Amino acid sequence: MLGFRLWPLGLGLWLGCGSWALGLAQAQQLLDRVVARVNGYAITLSDVKAALALGLVDVPPEAAEPAVIERLVDRQLVLTEVARFAPPEPSPAAVAREVDAIEMRTGGRLAVIMETTGLDEGRIRDIARDTLRIAAYLDQRFGPTVQLTEEEVLQYYRMHPDEFTREGRLTPFAEADDLARERASAERRAATVAQWMRDLRARAEIVMPRTPPPAAPRAN
Repeated sequence: MLGFRLWPLGLGLWLGCGSWALGLAQAQQLLDRVVARVNGYAITLSDVKAALALGLVDVPPEAAEPAVIERLVDRQLVLTEVARFAPPEPSPAAVAREVDAIEMRTGGRLAVIMETTGLDEGRIRDIARDTLRIAAYLDQRFGPTVQLTEEEVLQYYRMHPDEFTREGRLTPFAEADDLARERASAERRAATVAQWMRDLRARAEIVMPRTPPPAAPRAN
C-alpha cells in the first residue's frame, strides 16, 4: 500500500532547440506520463520506477508495471486516510532508521537512483516518514495483533502443517502454539486490512489512463 510523487526532471529545458532536444523532451514526457489518478492525485511512470528501485512495493522485482501501479494506488489511498486521522508523528530517529532501511534495500545504489529519478534527500525522508505513518495508522486502526481463540489457532495449525514441519516431523501443537498464534493473527489482520482496502477503492475515484500510442514517423 504505497505511493508517492516525483517531480519531472525537465531534461529538455537545458538542451536547446532542434530535433535532438525535441526527441529527448518527448522521451522525458513519456517517462513521466501519468499512469493512474487517485481522487485527482497523479501517479507517474517515474513513481513506478522509483518505487521498484527503492523497494517500496511488495511485488517481485520482475513484476509487470500494472502490479506496481496497483500497489501505489493502495499506498495513496492509505495516505489519504492517514492525512484525515493523523497518527503520532514519527521521531527524527525513526525516520533516519527508515531512510537507512531504504538505502539497504537499494544495495548501495541510492545515490544513483536519486540521480536518475530526480529524488533528493528531503524527498527520501518524506517517503520514509510516510511509510512509518502508514504503519502507525494501521496499528492504531487495526491493532498490531488480532486476538484469537484457542480453537482458531488450532485450526490454523491444522490447515498449514508445512509451516510446522521440521526435518519431516510435524511439531506438536503444544510446542507450536506460540508460532501458530502469531501467524494466524497476522493472517487474520491481513485479511481485515485487505477488505478495508477494497472498501477504500470502492469509494475512491481511480482512473488508469491508457498508454498513448507511439507517434507516427514524420514524412521526409
